[in-house]
Amino acid sequence: MDEVQDWLIHKFEEIEHRIMLVIDQLDDDQLNWRPNESSNSISNLLIHINGNMNERIVSGILKKEVTRNRDEEFESVYKSKADLKTLTQNLFRELIETTNRMTDETFRETQRIRNKERTNREILLQCAAHFSEHLGQILYIGKMLLDESYETTSIPKAKPNDKN
Repeated sequence: MDEVQDWLIHKFEEIEHRIMLVIDQLDDDQLNWRPNESSNSISNLLIHINGNMNERIVSGILKKEVTRNRDEEFESVYKSKADLKTLTQNLFRELIETTNRMTDETFRETQRIRNKERTNREILLQCAAHFSEHLGQILYIGKMLLDESYETTSIPKAKPNDKN
């Protein structure tokens, strides 16, 4: 396994972990709240991440048949916390397992995205950046909704026995 592959796996694990920490703090209504009609809820963002992953990883790298309707990912939707946790866990498990199994050859293989030929390595790096952007939106929505009661996802909580 090379350094980039290690980095990708770590990054995808970190993104999943932080998304799950936000989901755990919110209820169903908060997870589906949209600041306005032209903005997305956390549910929309997770459905969109899943659609992107299915198109680029499941279809593009794994060569499985996937149908994606990108516009539907941004329509008003209501998903339960349990459904969003399952969706998040499943999509990142597939993403991490696929990245972990890749060889130098599969990293160099190409696929066509938006009329541009890209290697699978480029696709995975782009996914890490894209998903990080949406993580930022998820974090911001969580902070907006919870204000002072929001618990940060970037600084681990001190354990009762920890000494500073």
